Amino acid sequence: MVDRWAFGLETSYAAFFQVSIPKKSICQSFARTIVASDFRLKEQLPDLTERIVATYTADDAMNHLGHCPLPSYTAVKEILLDLKDVLYPGYRRKIGLHSGNIRYHVGSLIDSLHDELTTQIARALRHEHRVFQKHSDCESDIDFEAKGQAMAIELLTRIPDLRKSLATDAQAAYDGDPACRTTDEVVFCYPGFAAITVYRIAHELVKLQVPFIPRMMSEWAHKQTGIDIHPGATIGKYFFIDHGTGVVVGETCEIGDHVKLYQGVTLGALSFKTDEDGALIRGKKRHPTIEDGVVVYANATILGGRTVVGKDSVIGSSVWITKSVVPKTTVTLEKPLLRVRSGLDDSLGDELDFQI
Repeated sequence: MVDRWAFGLETSYAAFFQVSIPKKSICQSFARTIVASDFRLKEQLPDLTERIVATYTADDAMNHLGHCPLPSYTAVKEILLDLKDVLYPGYRRKIGLHSGNIRYHVGSLIDSLHDELTTQIARALRHEHRVFQKHSDCESDIDFEAKGQAMAIELLTRIPDLRKSLATDAQAAYDGDPACRTTDEVVFCYPGFAAITVYRIAHELVKLQVPFIPRMMSEWAHKQTGIDIHPGATIGKYFFIDHGTGVVVGETCEIGDHVKLYQGVTLGALSFKTDEDGALIRGKKRHPTIEDGVVVYANATILGGRTVVGKDSVIGSSVWITKSVVPKTTVTLEKPLLRVRSGLDDSLGDELDFQI
């Protein structure tokens, strides 16, 4: 009985698959139809390619063709991650560090950073020279690798001072946020502190006159945190950005010590002056100065290169400032008129239909 039942089941499966699966000839015909259709469409691709390549002209601002590679975005990101490992050992990618192995770990990172920074800075310098000297190739008497190495080593020598500055920023976050339990939490979790870290690294490169790479770093941080700090801005110690999303700090901003910004704050430019030909005038101060001890609350907008917010002032939420504020001033909007309407039953009367 068992054998006959098993044979019957096997026969049923075979019959099912005969009905369910198309004949081989049908499958082959279907495959030939697909291939034929794809092939006919692909005949257009060579012409399409020619039309696209024809747009890559010498005066095209959106191609970088030639033998001078730009800095690698991936490499610059890895440089930042390695620098953060040196600045904050034991927090991120490498755990289990102690006094017995920290020198080996940091030594390996510094050696790798030296090589990668040299390569990427040399590429940035070569690109800058090619663009502004109107060179069409990479030929030059300048030893960009030697200059890149000197700048790389100079940046690495500034790491101890960077750590001191960043320690004040971590302390400011701890002191300014009652929800923060330790400075470890700041280093490990706070997006504002992450953005400030990248800013301080990138700003050192700006001071060394390294082109291109500082902006690559700051825009990576912008994408990661939602905080846009231009690496050219000048920012003092004990700087704290709370929450952070939407904060914008412009290139020529000057920010003193013990300054605190909340989410959505814009320290921007009023307008952009142009020359006789209508081109933007660059290199002038366009962004405000924020003196020591200032607090700027959420969504406040402070604009203009001549605008100075005086020491120990408080700028309230959502204000729009284009003129200077004297020290120890509080600036707030008048309370708006609020109207609250309830969707509850009318039998409750007008108690929930009121103005504030």
